[in-house]
Amino acid sequence: MADEPAFTIESRPQRKYDRAGRLSYEGTMIFRLEPVGGLSDSALRKHLDSVLDDGPYQYGDFLDLPMVVYLVNDEETGDVFRASIRDGAIRLHVLPETESAGLRQCFERLQDHTEDGWNVDSQTTTSGGRSGKL
Repeated sequence: MADEPAFTIESRPQRKYDRAGRLSYEGTMIFRLEPVGGLSDSALRKHLDSVLDDGPYQYGDFLDLPMVVYLVNDEETGDVFRASIRDGAIRLHVLPETESAGLRQCFERLQDHTEDGWNVDSQTTTSGGRSGKL
């Protein structure tokens, strides 16, 4: 559809390693997916888990955090990204090699699992800390 979000990646995070070899990222790009009717974080988790369980995904909750953070691998597109749930929205976090196709397919599958529409916006933060909404 013409009015569907394109998931255009305007800015990519950069990998940084400290002297101990620990990985961090400079800059972020996040697509925020919020259902029009609003859903609780637990209801969003059920939707996201259902989409990821149906495939073609490998995923895991890789951090012990007070919120869901999955590392997601789309086996069809080869894209890897993080997915989190916070404040009534599913957030897709772009990684350095993430492409738009994997993000778009995840969104389309979420749409197929819900009856309501979704609001989608994106936010970037540069390594200097500046942020902007696309």
